[in-house]
Amino acid sequence: MSDMLISGGTVVDGTGAPAYRADVRVCNGVITEIGQNLKPRAEERLFDASGCYVAPGFIESHTHFDGTMWWAPEMDPLPGFGVTTSIMGNCGFSAAPVSKDEAARLEMVKIFSFFEDIPIEPFIKELPWDWNTWSEYKQSLTSRLKVSANYGAFVGHIAIRLAVMGLDAWERVATPEEIARMAELLDDALKAGALGMSSNLLDHDGDDRPIPTLVADDAEFSALIDVLEKYPAATFQVILDTFMRMSAPMQMERIARLCGERRIRVQFAGGVPTLEFQKPMQGQMVESIERFKKQGLDFWAGYAHVSPTNTLGIKHSLIFAQSNDYVWHEVVLAETEEEKTRLLRDPDWRARARNSWDNEAWKHSPMANGKTLLLLNSDNGVGPVRLTLGEYAEQLGGVHPSDAMAEWLIRNGLDSTVHMPPFPMDEDMVISLLKDPHSVGNINDAPAHGQMLCGGGENMVLFTKYVKQLGALTVEEAVHVMTGKLARHFNLHDLGEIKVGNRADITVFNLDEIEHREMKKVYDVPDGKGGKIWRWTRDAAPMRLTLVNGIPTFDNGVYTGARPGEMLSPVQTAA
Repeated sequence: MSDMLISGGTVVDGTGAPAYRADVRVCNGVITEIGQNLKPRAEERLFDASGCYVAPGFIESHTHFDGTMWWAPEMDPLPGFGVTTSIMGNCGFSAAPVSKDEAARLEMVKIFSFFEDIPIEPFIKELPWDWNTWSEYKQSLTSRLKVSANYGAFVGHIAIRLAVMGLDAWERVATPEEIARMAELLDDALKAGALGMSSNLLDHDGDDRPIPTLVADDAEFSALIDVLEKYPAATFQVILDTFMRMSAPMQMERIARLCGERRIRVQFAGGVPTLEFQKPMQGQMVESIERFKKQGLDFWAGYAHVSPTNTLGIKHSLIFAQSNDYVWHEVVLAETEEEKTRLLRDPDWRARARNSWDNEAWKHSPMANGKTLLLLNSDNGVGPVRLTLGEYAEQLGGVHPSDAMAEWLIRNGLDSTVHMPPFPMDEDMVISLLKDPHSVGNINDAPAHGQMLCGGGENMVLFTKYVKQLGALTVEEAVHVMTGKLARHFNLHDLGEIKVGNRADITVFNLDEIEHREMKKVYDVPDGKGGKIWRWTRDAAPMRLTLVNGIPTFDNGVYTGARPGEMLSPVQTAA
């Protein structure tokens, strides 16, 4: 452990209370003293925080490091953005439990890999797969792997379903015997320290099949909710469809009906839509959430404070399929560059692709708004870049945007990507959710969709945009959104506040120094064949200091390489 006295800073304690001038003493990984003019001891390092805020370490409430951290334990770029805790196992996807049947286990990996855009080869090769149950997974994780940040994990409903039903999980409802086995696996996970269970009512795969949890009937959900009720600190996360088939209002009412009067904490991811195109369903969902609160239900709305953007690539991407454009998705599925290029040149394919963009793709999707797509990332530099796909289509003689994108990819290399501008946001609703005491913010999806977005570092937007640019939040409110509020939501009681006795998860930053950095490409993802493929990341904000359990992971502009992270669990005692 690194004993330290952080002196001269302004403490923002994570509760939302006004900041105050104080020194903070850290000993053996714990905050031991807070006060003014504290004197350093011989064994302590003195860290000068003059001109800086001293805050609890930031919590990333929605990530997908479940597989990635096995081959990227530094969890780049999180330490440089003050992150000390990462919540994973979201969206129904988790690395455990898994079936003893190899085909069923591989199916879980394929599902995770497809929907979160994480390469399948390292997922298979870098994880030891020496577990079947979630409790065995925890034992392997905590004994084999050291990472840069603390982490808590949901157990995924999709993983549970596949572990019990195998490939039938895609096709049918579960039998009573299978439901009983699912309940046993969930109980095993919660008893071992899982944060709760995540489920998914959103996704369809590349063949337009509903994700296995969309096949689950009320009897299955009810039995799993029965198990969750036994663990008062558990959370039930449900991913709603506010993007594709817009079934979220109906799904929310279904979950509320199934929970009934049982004391279950529910996190509705996408519980209140924040994008302009989602406004037709927004009022109904706000009304539902408010009604649930008045009924005394412990329901929280999850949301993102940054607009989702899509990067379109044809090597690894689910965006075409998720946009109901299965013609361009054929190019993603083509296994070789020769086959991808053949499709892009084929006149019959091009005609079907034009029709797909005009008549099949969701009206809010990138394809239906093809002229606005941005040509920014050429693999070979042929270009042109820094213009819209619509402008390029005009340069080619007024061709259809789908044809223009095919031409641009052929000329610029198949590793090139095309970018969608951010969706317009309902900023008033975002600000309302930021201030709502029962909302889950700081959602970013890192490190999923590594060739679509970075995710890590989006927390700085709370400061650069909502504090400094818009003046919509105070520093105290911005810190609370990603510290004390989230610690309370996940029932992690020894972090999220600068408080004597808490973990020394601390970040120190100068508000005038931090920035929301541009994404950049790095080639460091193993391809399973001895080589590397690329992903997006960011340079550090930077923080002056990030401490995890008292150990610096980012220190005066430098990643330290330390990996002091631990698995975190709520206090779970079965009723």
